[in-house]
Parts: sequence; C-alpha cells; structure tokens
Amino acid sequence: MSWLSKLNADPIPWLLDDDSPDVRFQTLRYLLDRPANDPDVLAAQKSTYEQGTIAAILDAMHPSGYWVKPGPGYSHNYRATTWSMLLLAQLGASTHADERIATACDYVLEHTLSQHGQFSTSGVPTGTVDCLHGNLSWALLTLGCTDARLEQAFQWTARSILGEGIAPVGDSSAVQVYQKAKCGPNFACGYNNNRPCAWGCVKLLLALGRYNNPHNDPLIQRATQRGIDFLLSIDPVSGAYPARHNNKPNPNWQKFGFPVFYVTDLLQLLDVLASLGCGSDPRLERTIATVLQKQDAHGRWNLDYDYTGKTWASFGEPRQPNKWVTLRALRTLKVIEEGK
Repeated sequence: MSWLSKLNADPIPWLLDDDSPDVRFQTLRYLLDRPANDPDVLAAQKSTYEQGTIAAILDAMHPSGYWVKPGPGYSHNYRATTWSMLLLAQLGASTHADERIATACDYVLEHTLSQHGQFSTSGVPTGTVDCLHGNLSWALLTLGCTDARLEQAFQWTARSILGEGIAPVGDSSAVQVYQKAKCGPNFACGYNNNRPCAWGCVKLLLALGRYNNPHNDPLIQRATQRGIDFLLSIDPVSGAYPARHNNKPNPNWQKFGFPVFYVTDLLQLLDVLASLGCGSDPRLERTIATVLQKQDAHGRWNLDYDYTGKTWASFGEPRQPNKWVTLRALRTLKVIEEGK
C-alpha cells in the first residue's frame, strides 16, 4: 500500500472502528482489497443493512421504489428519489445485497429517464441537465443496475457532449434537441449562462469512468477525452472554469464534503480524472499536493461541506476530522498510486 506513505499517519485503524459499519465495509473492500466473501467484509456489510444509514434510507422507501413522493423524484432536496439513490450509491449499497435497491433502480428508469435517454428532473427532455444526468447514470451503475436502458443514457451522454445528432435549442423539426438547461455541446449549461460547466463535466465523466464500454465505442471514447481536455485546460486548483458571469471559482471548490450531490469539489475532480487513467498527468501535480495538504497530523480530512438536517442522516461534525471525507481522499490517492 504505497499510497499510505503519502500520509502524515495511518488512519486505517480509525476507519475500521465498528461505530461506522458503512465506512468499515468500504475500507475493508476498497482500501484493503479484501474479497467480497471475506468474513469481516460480510459482517460489516450485514451491519450496514441492519443498523446503518443504508437501512434507514431503505426503510423510508415506498414499496414501489420511490422516496417522499411518486414521480421523477428530484424534489424535495435532499431526500427524494434522486438524492436517495445518489446517497445509497456513495454508501456502498448494492442490488446484490437488497432487492429493494433493484426495485428503486427500475423505478428511476421508468419515471426519470426520458424517451431519448436523458435523465430529467421532470421525466421529459426539457428537464435534463448534465449534473443530474451524470449523477444518476453513475449511481445506477454503482448500485449494480444492468438494465439495457442504461445504454441509451450513455449514448445520449456521448452525443450531447460532442454535439452529434442533436439539433440546436428551438429546432421543432428535429427529434432530439438541446434544451434550455442542457443547451449545447461541450458541457454548455443554461444555468451557467450557456457556458461550459465544469461541475456538469465532472458528473458526466464520473459516469463514463464507471461505464464498461463493451464495444470500445469510439463515440464514448471521444466524449470522455473531450471532458478530460476541458478539465485539464486550466490548473484545476484555481477553479477558474467558466462561471455564470465570470471565471471566479465557486467558494465551495476546495471544501471537501460528504455526501456529494450536485455541488462538485476539487477532490471529486481528482477522483474522476484518476479513475480515467490521468493520475500521473503532470497537470494534476498541484491538485494532488493540494489534497494532501488538507490532511491533518493523523492522516484525516475534515468535513468542510455537509448536508446536516437536509438528507437522511448526519455524517459528522462540520470542520472536524471525518471518516467519509477521509475515505474519499484515500480511495482517490490509492487509484493514483496504483496507476503509476
């Protein structure tokens, strides 16, 4: 585990405490590379479905597969179906461990995926936006969904990035058209004054990095490279990507948090680019250094951005060492080191 040498101290024993079975499970499985049938892994996983946050979220699910109210599931933030699915995926939930998760995946595909492959706030194409589309595409794959309808979603992802086969906003004669929010190729977003949105790009690449491109589709490959080129077109630490009125970085850019919903941070950008094989790119050296500098003397990272009181559970005290943020950082650093 050469990545541990980058830390000020070893936080693994802290992450393995029994008080957080969700963190313990992911630490065993993804940091220590224990096999899925390892007794400690199975015990930790069992605890997450009996007494952890996963259990609480699933207990709140309607038997049909939705949370809060039926429909596309975007509002109310951050407990409705969309947000519950994102949180479950980040907590390590899986369709293989609980059939209710498979029910929820099917519900999302039935009610949130529009006819041409866009995940939408309203279930129709006008409600699509890159961050939502990328988040849900990633969440469904991470949860273990293998439904064929996801292929349509990834084809939309690639074509919408590249601008292939999609007409400009307002073209009523075309079958597939850019919309007010998802307004053009190259990550253009109506909420970002029609400029490319780095947050949306990160979410789409998050999904593309998880996608097993079964036929080495060049469309998927070109779209992925388009996103990589955009994110590395500046020093990511600066956060000076196109914004609504200027290139002033969002104040939350270097505030690492958990869970991660539509707000994107520098750590998620690094995670995404590392998963796509860019961890050794010299343009990321300062980003890696910045992430490492945020650890404390014990090799832990603070919770700088949180959703306390807004979602299904609290994940730690603000501005204090946090197991979930530390887990995020360590998983990213591990991918980088193993890719060298």
